[in-house]
Amino acid sequence: MNRLWVRLSLMISAVLFVVFFLQFLSITFDNHEVPSQSPIFETPAEIQRRLLNFMVFSLGVGLVGGAGIAQVIVHPISKLSQAAKRLGKGELDIRVPARGSREMIELAEAFNKMAADLQQAQQSRRNLVADVSHELRTPLTVLEGNLRAVLDHVYALDESEAANLYEQTRHLIRLVNDLREISLAESGQLMLENAPTDLNALILDVMQALEPLSAEKLIRMEYEPTSPLEGGVDSVRIRQVLFNLLGNAIRHTPQEGRILIRARMEARGMTVSIQDSGDGLTPTELASVFDRFYRADKSRARETGGTGLGLSIARAIVEAHGGRIWAESDGGGRGSVFSFFIPS
Repeated sequence: MNRLWVRLSLMISAVLFVVFFLQFLSITFDNHEVPSQSPIFETPAEIQRRLLNFMVFSLGVGLVGGAGIAQVIVHPISKLSQAAKRLGKGELDIRVPARGSREMIELAEAFNKMAADLQQAQQSRRNLVADVSHELRTPLTVLEGNLRAVLDHVYALDESEAANLYEQTRHLIRLVNDLREISLAESGQLMLENAPTDLNALILDVMQALEPLSAEKLIRMEYEPTSPLEGGVDSVRIRQVLFNLLGNAIRHTPQEGRILIRARMEARGMTVSIQDSGDGLTPTELASVFDRFYRADKSRARETGGTGLGLSIARAIVEAHGGRIWAESDGGGRGSVFSFFIPS
């Protein structure tokens, strides 16, 4: 009774039986009104015999029809069940064909999307472990080598060497803190202290903090405050977003370049854009620029001391505010625009 085809067969048989039974009830009542000499008159025994025959016939039709219908319905469900079992065993590349009724197509597409999401999540976890291991390996190797050299009396631990070791430990601390920020944001545990904030003042404050870096490369940073530009945000977190985006723009803008910052108030929130005249991004880079540890300029990343997590953190913070962040570029060498939107 727990098999779907059995239940369908019995249901169809019951429906056919009721239909035939009602028909013969009607025949029985009609025969009572017909004279006994009528040639169409049937005795109760004949009616019962015919009723029994039709009951057997309806049961046979119900079983055959139910089995046929069940095959149409059960086959894709069985395929889906087998695929789910294989998915549970770790075969994340399993997919089921999306065909049949609209409901079965939607079910198959939902299963395939779930499997694809699980596969992507697993790949992301593997990439994260590999990336973290790679990022930790370099500063730890430097620390180990330098400390071993000091212990072996290859050279003395002077102020210059101590400063080098200190920078490596700072890089490790930044990496750990950045990973913690992303983990909190992605798990929905990043605490936001939203309050009315003047975004104009926040942008000008970040520009002033980064002015020494831009002045070193003779980069012009331009921003014309717009009024009013206020919203309920976590000023500390949004300052971090601005710092990461503007610092990224300075890092990838050549000598005597230009960075243009725009901000506007909209009906649904605030939008901030940072446009640079720097390296630009290819379509492939645009698709990955907010990924963890992604570096468009891999040769310069170590020299600048970045962890490759700045843009990922910016995305996590913006999304925690219910907003979105995106990048645009016309290609390599044509500059890029990084924008984010925060709903009001």
